[in-house]
Amino acid sequence: MLFPRERRVLAPGAVHVPDWLDLEQQRRLVVACRKWASEGPGIRAATLPNGGRMTVRAVCLGWHWYPYRYSRTRDDQGGSPVTPFPEWLGDLGREALADAYGEPRDYRPDVALINHYDGDARMGLHRDSDEEAPDPVVSFSIGAACLFRLGNTENRGRPWTDVELHSGDLLVFGDASRLAYHGVPKLLPGSDVPDAGLACGRLNITLRVSGRQ
Repeated sequence: MLFPRERRVLAPGAVHVPDWLDLEQQRRLVVACRKWASEGPGIRAATLPNGGRMTVRAVCLGWHWYPYRYSRTRDDQGGSPVTPFPEWLGDLGREALADAYGEPRDYRPDVALINHYDGDARMGLHRDSDEEAPDPVVSFSIGAACLFRLGNTENRGRPWTDVELHSGDLLVFGDASRLAYHGVPKLLPGSDVPDAGLACGRLNITLRVSGRQ
């Protein structure tokens, strides 16, 4: 890249840190995601209450998310137990949060949503409001770049801020932005990163604190 990308505060509590994951960390996460996606019934595109299917495919750790609830079992995939959340991923999340916010926090994520975007996959504007705890969401991007849209906390309309997320980028949103609407309108063409271990498409790993027992 001709010009280095700089850390940016997108909104109060929302911080973008470019190139936070080095290439080796990205590769390790891709290997781990492939393993998780192959366990049990595997990765799937969730079905929405209106009968539509999401265009991203997802696998969950710790708690299984399906629209719009959490369960310890894959209730929309036959009811098998969800893969446990690994402690080392929580360590990575705490390190990322401390770096983004400039101070350590008692951050204990117990759920990860791993989304794979390919082709025309996208994510409409939504809020991560199914958790019962106010802790921040920590998000890692690997593979193809995307346009990420961070909106306001009131509705899906403007104002919003658009930012490109590239392979290795960290995005944290919490505090005043914890319930901001956000989404991914599109992947950026010609931005695949085979060196990260992902032949095509984008992996997005988001860590959350469920607040559940």
